[in-house]
Amino acid sequence: MNASSANVTVVLQYRDSFAKAVTKNLIVVVLGISISYVNANLIHTFCKHQIFYKNPRYVLFIHLVINDMVQVMLTAILFIISYTIYKLNVSVCCIFMLLALFTTENSPLNLACMAVERYIAICFPLRHVQICTVQRTLILISLIWMTTTLSVLPDLFITLATEPLDFFHSRVFCLRNTVFPHPLIIQKRDITYAVFLVIVWVTIIYTYLKILFTAKTASKDAKKAKNTILLHGFQLLLCMATYAAPHLTNALQKWFPTNYTDSLFVVYVTVQILPRSISPIIYGIRDKTFRKFLKGNLLLNHTPEIIRKLSS
Repeated sequence: MNASSANVTVVLQYRDSFAKAVTKNLIVVVLGISISYVNANLIHTFCKHQIFYKNPRYVLFIHLVINDMVQVMLTAILFIISYTIYKLNVSVCCIFMLLALFTTENSPLNLACMAVERYIAICFPLRHVQICTVQRTLILISLIWMTTTLSVLPDLFITLATEPLDFFHSRVFCLRNTVFPHPLIIQKRDITYAVFLVIVWVTIIYTYLKILFTAKTASKDAKKAKNTILLHGFQLLLCMATYAAPHLTNALQKWFPTNYTDSLFVVYVTVQILPRSISPIIYGIRDKTFRKFLKGNLLLNHTPEIIRKLSS
């Protein structure tokens, strides 16, 4: 799970023209603001209505929304920095990179937990209330963060132990491999990601097959849950595409040297932005309960009221 947009942005020897650079940055800013606006409305709706924060399904969902909103903001900032400031202080870059790694690795784990919740709700409906409680959901979210912490923090510890103090005062192009350069970190990352990949995909496939079997003879809710798991699978596939991002970018550089920056931009939008736009579709549009309250609580609806107060 490559952490930042810098991993798919332009390295210094492949600079874009001014017009193309402005266009790409404008697209990233517009996409980032749009996704953040929608997610802010989802968070606003969640906080305003008790029905949501007493439901473990929506607690997991809003954790994913907040996580993705932070991730989109971080990658957008790193993308813009790669075109403007170019180089950052290593210590500052470490902070950006750690936050980006946490949020990037959280997403697939959160999606796997959401799939399990749907599996329990459909296959064990009578026990769902006892098994899936808000308190247990909060513990589960804590375990997600603990898992990603155990995965990410060793990168920092290894770097602190192997790099001289002057390294942290230098300026580098902000990439994961430039701030955490030790070869052992790359080996650890590959092993960790392989384990995550197997666990999460086994969870998604198992829950989908169980719900698929139940949906053949059960209610309409089971069939809808099956479609939700499918969307989670597609979203997870896009998130997991960051596993292959380093190898893909190296291949693109060899295959399309003259269009390298354009290829990297497409990879960035596909891997970093697109997966974060699916969650609002799954729960903000497809979910009837959330859609009903979301319509009445869009931040845009409050604009006329604000204008009236300001003019009075």
